[in-house]
Amino acid sequence: MTGPMSTGTCNLCGKDFAKNVISRHIKKCLQEQAASAGGKTQKTFWINVWGKYLPEYWLHLEVPASAKLAELDQFLRDIWLECCGHLSAFTIGNTRYEEDTGQVDAMWKDFFGPSMPTKSMSAKLYTVLQPGLKFDHEYDFGTTTELAGKVVAEGERSIQNKGVRILARNQPPAIPCSECGKPAVVVCGYCSYAPGGWLCKKCSRKHKCGDEAFLPLVNSPRVGQCGYTGDADFDLDF
Repeated sequence: MTGPMSTGTCNLCGKDFAKNVISRHIKKCLQEQAASAGGKTQKTFWINVWGKYLPEYWLHLEVPASAKLAELDQFLRDIWLECCGHLSAFTIGNTRYEEDTGQVDAMWKDFFGPSMPTKSMSAKLYTVLQPGLKFDHEYDFGTTTELAGKVVAEGERSIQNKGVRILARNQPPAIPCSECGKPAVVVCGYCSYAPGGWLCKKCSRKHKCGDEAFLPLVNSPRVGQCGYTGDADFDLDF
């Protein structure tokens, strides 16, 4: 999927910006917010995460530096990835941090073994991250969704805010129907990487794979993969 520059919404002020300028805007918004804050603060990391091969999907996050990698992993699962309890892993430098759910993908570790030194995701962010550092994240070692990330900066915020905060997120890309060019509403899970996989409502009725193959178009780099349906209230009423 390629097209015009993606846009997103800053959750700090509610305004929309193009992907290539929103970082500068977020920096300004964070500075203004910090100037008006009071009381005890905690160290945070501003992290940008995007689809490694689908960069039109992206997030800017503010995460407490004291949070564990497992907490960041769970957030990414909740907002973008989770479908069947698959394995996941961060690769930071020459070290791989894995989360084994003990479910569907556990056999892969037994078959192939680790490709590099492996540690637990119990590591706290301040022990493994720093501004400017880049990392990778994988979810599902069969039908893998690959993410890339970068620590944009360190910051401070109120100690009362303990969770991950979304600073900005891309708006859903406009995806045309592979058959007629109208806005697509579903993707065929069997054909998502082939011509004809993205379909409008009308064209989906005559698609060769049938209704059971359809997945919703969700705002996530995992769109069309495995059984991922996101948070959509999806009704295949065709």
